[in-house]
Amino acid sequence: MAAGRRAGRRGEPRATARGLTRNFGIANPRLAFAGYNPHGGESGQIGREEIDIIMPAIEQLISEGIDATGPFAPDAMFHARARETYDVAMCTYHDQALIPLKALAFDSAVNTTLGLPVPRTSVDHGTACDIAWQGKADPNSLFE
Repeated sequence: MAAGRRAGRRGEPRATARGLTRNFGIANPRLAFAGYNPHGGESGQIGREEIDIIMPAIEQLISEGIDATGPFAPDAMFHARARETYDVAMCTYHDQALIPLKALAFDSAVNTTLGLPVPRTSVDHGTACDIAWQGKADPNSLFE
């Protein structure tokens, strides 16, 4: 899963698609975009970010040949059947992506930054500064 600050931010979805191809061998990566608002904005009744920002970005990516879909209601796009329909979830903010990832694999998840010239990974639990040098941090995601 990948997380972008805004679905339409220049370059991020493209870098994600290129990174999935280069780093993971996915020839035609499928990007699924999460909506920003609950229930994907309910056609503008709860918010317009999906209509004004996310949909135009998806349409632009599609016009460039990138398989992009959404926006999907964030509370329904991470179950097992939904995850089978895409290669990466493009989320509109940090916790929207990391909550499902940590719920599925807290001790073994690996955070990967795509689009860089070199592979960049980190443990998904974060820096854990509160327990640094105390022998309490779980190293399992480092091994992954």
